[in-house]
Amino acid sequence: MKAAEAESVRIEIGPNEAVSGLLIQPPQARACYVFAHGAGAGMTHASMETVAADLGARSIATLRYQFPYMEKGGKRPDAPAVAHAAVRAAVAEAARRCPALPLIAGGRSFGGRMTSQAQALSALPGVRGLAFLGFPLHPAGKPSSDRAKHLAEVKIPMLFLQGTRDALAELSLLKPVVKGLGSRATLQLLEGADHSFHVLKSSGRNDREVMDEALDAFAAWVDGIIG
Repeated sequence: MKAAEAESVRIEIGPNEAVSGLLIQPPQARACYVFAHGAGAGMTHASMETVAADLGARSIATLRYQFPYMEKGGKRPDAPAVAHAAVRAAVAEAARRCPALPLIAGGRSFGGRMTSQAQALSALPGVRGLAFLGFPLHPAGKPSSDRAKHLAEVKIPMLFLQGTRDALAELSLLKPVVKGLGSRATLQLLEGADHSFHVLKSSGRNDREVMDEALDAFAAWVDGIIG
C-alpha cells in the first residue's frame, strides 16, 4: 500500500500569528492524532516523520504542527499560554480537516505536556483521549512529580508510552502518578528505551522494534477508546 503523502497546512492561532502543519490522512483513517513536537526539534524531525508515517500505515491520520517559537527558528520554548493557544488552534484545524474522525491529542515530551495542560485548563473540543510519547515528568537529574499535578484535572483517557530508561520520568515516580489517575490512564512501558525511545545494542532489540511496539500499543488503545 502506498503511503499517504503529507499535506502542508496553515494553522491560524490569532489575528497576527500562524504556524505550519503537516497533515497525513490515509485512506479509511479511523482517528486523527494532533501531534505536537518536543522542545528541541520541530515537526519535520526524523522521529516525528517516522511516527506520523507509521501511524498512517495503521490507518491513523496525523496533524503535526509547529509551536510559534519553532516556527520562528527560536530555541527557547514558548510560555505555556502561548503553547496552549497553539494546541487549541491545531485541534480546531484537525477538526476542520478531518470532521468525520475522532481526535486524539498529545505529542512528544514538551508537546505532550503542553497538550495535557491545555486540556486540564479547558477541555479541547472533540478530543477523545491524550497520548504521550515520553511524558516529561521532571528535568533530568531532578526527580519530582510536580509536573503531573494538572493531570488530575484531565477527565479523558490518557496513554503514557514510556521507556524504562527515561531520564525524564523515573519509574518509581511515574507509576504512582499513573495509578493515581485510575482507569483513565494506561502506562505502556518500553523495555530498555530512553526518552527518545532509543535502546542500547546490548538490549537485544533495535529502535525499529521499539517503535513498532509503541505504535501497536497506541493503535490498540485508540481502538479501545473510540469503540
